[in-house]
Amino acid sequence: MTLVLCWVVFPLLLAAICLGSGLAVARLSRTRIPAPLVLPVGFAAVVVIGLFTTLSPSLAKLTLPTTLAVAAVGLATSLPRGLPRLDPWAVASAVVVFVCFGAPVLLSGDATFAGYIKLDDTSTFLALADRALEHGRSLEGLAPSSYEAALAYNLHFYPLGSLLPFGMGSALTGQDAAWLVQPFMAFLAALLALVLYQLASLVLASRPLRLTAAVLGSQAALLYGYSLWGGVKELAAAPLVALVAALTGSLFPSNRRGLAVVPLAVAGAALVGVLSIGAAAWLLPALALAVVAFARRGRRASPLLLAGLAVGLVVPSLTVARFVLGKGVLGSLRDSDELGNLLAPLSPLQLVGVWPTGDFRLRPEDITATYVLVAIAVVAAVAGIGYAVSRRAWEIALYAGSGLLAAALFAVLGSPWLEGKAFAIGSPVVVFAAVLGAASLFGRGRRIEGGVALAAIAVGVLWSNALAYREVNLAPRQQLAELEQIGRDFAGDGPALMTEYQPYGVRHFLRTLDAEGASELRRRQVALSDGSTLPKGEYADLSAFRLSDLLTYRTLVLRRSPVESRPPAAYQLVRSGRFYEVWQRGETISSGPAVRCAKPVLFAVTGAPIPLVARTAGRYELWVGGSFRGRLSVLVDGREVASDSHKLNYTGQYVSLGEVSLDVGRHTVQLRQAGSWRSPGSGGPAPPLGPLAVTPVGRCGAAA
Repeated sequence: MTLVLCWVVFPLLLAAICLGSGLAVARLSRTRIPAPLVLPVGFAAVVVIGLFTTLSPSLAKLTLPTTLAVAAVGLATSLPRGLPRLDPWAVASAVVVFVCFGAPVLLSGDATFAGYIKLDDTSTFLALADRALEHGRSLEGLAPSSYEAALAYNLHFYPLGSLLPFGMGSALTGQDAAWLVQPFMAFLAALLALVLYQLASLVLASRPLRLTAAVLGSQAALLYGYSLWGGVKELAAAPLVALVAALTGSLFPSNRRGLAVVPLAVAGAALVGVLSIGAAAWLLPALALAVVAFARRGRRASPLLLAGLAVGLVVPSLTVARFVLGKGVLGSLRDSDELGNLLAPLSPLQLVGVWPTGDFRLRPEDITATYVLVAIAVVAAVAGIGYAVSRRAWEIALYAGSGLLAAALFAVLGSPWLEGKAFAIGSPVVVFAAVLGAASLFGRGRRIEGGVALAAIAVGVLWSNALAYREVNLAPRQQLAELEQIGRDFAGDGPALMTEYQPYGVRHFLRTLDAEGASELRRRQVALSDGSTLPKGEYADLSAFRLSDLLTYRTLVLRRSPVESRPPAAYQLVRSGRFYEVWQRGETISSGPAVRCAKPVLFAVTGAPIPLVARTAGRYELWVGGSFRGRLSVLVDGREVASDSHKLNYTGQYVSLGEVSLDVGRHTVQLRQAGSWRSPGSGGPAPPLGPLAVTPVGRCGAAA
């Protein structure tokens, strides 16, 4: 049911809201918005509304009601005239792209998200969306916690335009926002497909070719790769960049209706709300066109109106930009050594949208084939842009200009981290133009050459994304859902401590417990016995921490593990699940330290059978440390007794694989891994696995 709510109900509700909001913008501007652009314009309007309401803590809770009211007005005033008739081929392009971007999660069978461990930014995005929709950018009333510390660092300057819509989805569906991140990004990719379909219609009469341009352009490999590690901002910016270009027709001399620039102003303001001051690089071509229109005799009203609207609509973003400049954040964004989570600066060739490797940060194994495919795409893209110019499709030329110009500017002036984001946002430009170039050959009667070029572009894009699909890092749905439930059941029972590195726990799911992580952003000192603290991302056993610091916390949320010590005597176990235990301290504080449990015997995992001697008959629990992709089966004495799939862990953590009954005597235990190319996340380098631990059922039992 959760999968249906997140991947069917939420996108349909969001589409209805965007449709109504887009129609409201059309009514306000007294102009006809091309049918494929109504939803993207509506999305831009939703972003702008949210940016204004979240400026004030008192108005933040009105974000969703206001958005719904605008959408309702748009639908109500448009129904008597009839809703715009959407081309079925445009709808098909959006649906195909939505499914392709959603495939890594949909085919896993769990409503989860991608990018786990690779990048923990999604946990911060969830915190920002949670807070902004309730209290705007105010931190008033927050108790010290990792959640509060993350907000204090980010909330005043981070652009919220890409985060508010999926945050609103939580209220619409009753699902936690964490499970809506991935369907939201797939929805954004579908919006991009709609805009590209409309742009393609300016030069292509064939609807199947328009669909091909929209579907392949939206799936540029780098943008697809960013979607699989939480690139919400990049996925939101990509359709808005294309939308701004598609709407610049309102500035052309043939358009005499001054209010026609309203949708363009809304789209531009939304882009600024998503990218903050960095959006200026993407808006330069449209701004240049506005200046030219302003200079033309008789064309003064529209550019002046556009300027006035733009200034008014970007007020929230300008407020945020003030904090960016005041905090000196801009300097770090220009640091040539700032890689973020990249391994090295990305190759400029990745802007082409073809990069056949499972992790876009790495060089493709078949680099020769990559160069050939990139060369074909570049030649076809140049031909496509030339074809658009020859057909006077200036919107396409503007789209290409904005994508390539911004990528060049960030490559020269920005850090490698920002450069990579710019490449991702701009990469659909090249693939889209390449498809137009290949399609133009069909119009000249050169069907064989056009078919070969189109096939090469399709192979390059789909090959790249198939590899990314196989190496996706999916978050452990059951584990995080357990944290979600703990957050509900123990709300207000803080402060709480987690000793593992789990940003999604302390920054989001356990925010109602004022939780902190021992190796996370935090306000309280959580020192080890020697007075030092854990570096970010590290883990230490409970017995390694200073007792006085532990006793500061009323609640301990601890990952179940065969090697974890029992908490100090002051704490009592109040909940035990598959992944977590919750311990709470009573009013009377005992002085006993954490109890070091009997150390279990650990076995290295080599693939060969592991000899095991059970000294007593009974139930034993099987554990494995590290992470694994695909399916992991446990065989005891040659018989499969347990299995699990795709479990990724931060440092020092174990997964319980299940329980088994053992008789006294010798046994063998063997772990077998298997993966199918059809399973998301089943490919790529094997993560470290092991050791294996077999312990009597129950806490702190003797080792087998």
